[in-house]
Amino acid sequence: MARSVSYVSAAKLVSMARGNPRVAIIDVRDDERSHQAHIAGSHHYASGSFAARMPELVRAVSGKDTLVFHCALSQVRGPTCARMFSDYLSETKEDSGIKNIMVLERGFNGWEVSGQPVCRCTDAACKGTCL
Repeated sequence: MARSVSYVSAAKLVSMARGNPRVAIIDVRDDERSHQAHIAGSHHYASGSFAARMPELVRAVSGKDTLVFHCALSQVRGPTCARMFSDYLSETKEDSGIKNIMVLERGFNGWEVSGQPVCRCTDAACKGTCL
């Protein structure tokens, strides 16, 4: 059975993720990520190639129990990829340990406007070392 996909506010995500290594943020924006900032430590899986990269994502988030997806506004790409990933986990019956699949309300743009920290580094492997 597919996991339900719920929404989380930026403020709630900050409190959930603080000191919790079991939360992963999945950025599914495409080219605009390279031109804009991103949430420090987020994993980038562009929506244009997301379906083909789902097995890779499962490996990348090993040990996580909550995934939070977002795009620019989290109106189309973020929710679509979250549902697609939830369905994928159900279809493969893979024991990934993932219990919660969420979408960041208002996406990256809402995150930034709400004053949450963003990373402006150009390092594709940013692990949260910059704000």
